[in-house]
Amino acid sequence: MLHTETLHITPEILTLIARIDEFKGAWRALGRLAPDRLSALRHVATIESIGSSTRIEGSKLSDRQIERLLSSLEIRSFSTRDEQEVVGYANVMELVFHSWQNIPVTENHIKQLHQVLLRHSEKDERHRGAYKTSANSVAAFNAEGKQLGVIFETASPFDTPRLMSELVDWTVQELRHAHLHPLLVIAIFDVVFLEIHPFQDGNGRLSRVLTTLLLLRSGYTYVPYSSLESVIEASKEAYYLALRQTQASIRSDSPNWQPWLLFFLRSLTEQVRRLEQKIERENIVLAALPELSLHIVEFVREHGRITMAEAIRLTASSRNTLKQHFRNLVEQGHLNQRGSGRGVWYELR
Repeated sequence: MLHTETLHITPEILTLIARIDEFKGAWRALGRLAPDRLSALRHVATIESIGSSTRIEGSKLSDRQIERLLSSLEIRSFSTRDEQEVVGYANVMELVFHSWQNIPVTENHIKQLHQVLLRHSEKDERHRGAYKTSANSVAAFNAEGKQLGVIFETASPFDTPRLMSELVDWTVQELRHAHLHPLLVIAIFDVVFLEIHPFQDGNGRLSRVLTTLLLLRSGYTYVPYSSLESVIEASKEAYYLALRQTQASIRSDSPNWQPWLLFFLRSLTEQVRRLEQKIERENIVLAALPELSLHIVEFVREHGRITMAEAIRLTASSRNTLKQHFRNLVEQGHLNQRGSGRGVWYELR
């Protein structure tokens, strides 16, 4: 049983929720940006989310390495665990972004998402989509992927099915009857899910996928266009501290929800601020670009890179005209040039 009666709604919590909900309403207008602009924003945010979420758990791949990996997915086997985790996270995020309206929060759906998340992870083959059968504990990692130590003990395998059933039922009922604001419900779901740690591995990554799913299903449709995971990665020490402070008392009669609620809501507010900043910067910078240059930049944002041959097909312009546009985009700091001669290609700076 979750003791949410100890939840203390402070002025800061009210202010943070109001700020997030204000942007949620404004996004209905911003969401009418040109589809290619939205697609470019989502592409960048998705790469950031995949990179940050996997690095929080110890992966060492950079966003640039991840973009290259995902641009060559005709490969069906991945040599390292980092690559396996990145592709699995990309798969599950794409599923949630495209199908969130058809994924209600149930234990079966949570298990299915876990299965997709670990689809390519060879060492996790035996326990994909199934609750843990042996004890696990939460560990923190530094930027080099080295384990810093155990943060806290998690629920036992015996208690996990009952605790997950209670958590999912509570979440569904609260979101349906709106006793609490949905952002508070999602925050509590997140911290309790991580306290249970229901799967043998992948719990941290899955918690962030489920947060995205719950936000989308609660009407926060801007979420795919700004990475919450990158906000968390940037404040990883505060993330672990807030988890530890709240989770230590979750099973008591008077849980201390405040540390996690404040961290969660501040992170959502920073996610909103970053998206606002991106839109403003794009509107200012891109508005000043010639239309042909704008087409090139947006293609690169969506596909990761562009060659001269692709630019000719995309724009139906001559090679000499495009050379000048590429030269200007490189000089102005929009693109980097890679390779030489006929093998030259361009990527975002």
